[in-house]
Amino acid sequence: MTRDPDWRLLLPRQVRELPADLAAVIAFVGVVNLAAFLPVVSETPLRAVLGLPFLLFVPGYALMAALFPEAGSDVSGIDGIERVALSFGGSISLVPLVGILLNFTPWGIRLPPIMVAMSGLTLGLVALGARRRNQLSPTERFSVPYETWLSAAREELFDPETQTDAVLNVLLVVSILLAVGSVGYAVAVPKDGEAFTELYLLTEGEDGELVADGYPEEFVVGESKPLVVGVGNQEHQPMNYTVVAELQRVRVENNSTTVLEERELTRFSPRVAHNETWQTTHEVTPTMTGERLRLVYLLYKGAPAEEPTVESAYREVHLWVNVSQSAQSSQARLDGVTVAGSA
Repeated sequence: MTRDPDWRLLLPRQVRELPADLAAVIAFVGVVNLAAFLPVVSETPLRAVLGLPFLLFVPGYALMAALFPEAGSDVSGIDGIERVALSFGGSISLVPLVGILLNFTPWGIRLPPIMVAMSGLTLGLVALGARRRNQLSPTERFSVPYETWLSAAREELFDPETQTDAVLNVLLVVSILLAVGSVGYAVAVPKDGEAFTELYLLTEGEDGELVADGYPEEFVVGESKPLVVGVGNQEHQPMNYTVVAELQRVRVENNSTTVLEERELTRFSPRVAHNETWQTTHEVTPTMTGERLRLVYLLYKGAPAEEPTVESAYREVHLWVNVSQSAQSSQARLDGVTVAGSA
């Protein structure tokens, strides 16, 4: 009767000889990336539960594997407790360093570049650690004593020496489970902060960057000038918004503003995910003339009021603009302001 062939023989030699702890690191890197980028899984608490140990422990463990391939009994080796402690320290050092380096790249500090950089760095350290271990004799290499730990744990839990040891073992297991559960719940279900939505206007600077400055003030009827309208969602859930743009003729008396005439210019209806920002360019084309007209953007959660007003809107931003019938009259107004200022 022949034995079934070992399926591991089908794998490349480098994979078969990979230490179990380093193979676990590679598997964990793959699982974390799936949790971070899969469309459905990435919206669940699993991403945070797996991402926390990935950033705080795994890269440092791979670094220790590369630096200290020897077993703890070796003169230059480190024992298990030191390896775990240094793994946390190594991760805390590597992650900010990678973040600083990414900040000076075109990709910036965002989830995809961080995951790619940390995953690549971890896998590179794993490859270096595996190579350095393979250069040592089996008795000198570091290896995680899984079987010894499992045997000792099984003996302590199921075959204690005394009844007191059994009770203490049960209390210890319960305490560990409660601690892990509490930390996991805190990470998976973080307390929501303040819920709010941002509404803002930007213009394009001379260098092409968007800035909150240099807003257009002089318009001509029928001619367009661009403004960038932005909505930032911090409501802790996806939101449907409506942005109503109006040009209003108003009268301001005794700190009270009365709308005398208004023209709706356009509406936008974006759907914005939590912690995301929506932006669009609005080509403002005035349809009435006057000085000190109010160009206002009204933000509503969901559908707007039947008659949109500043009072009924959730957020509003506005600019004071002058709209002329022709470019000559607009230039004449600017020249008049210049001459008055010079005088």
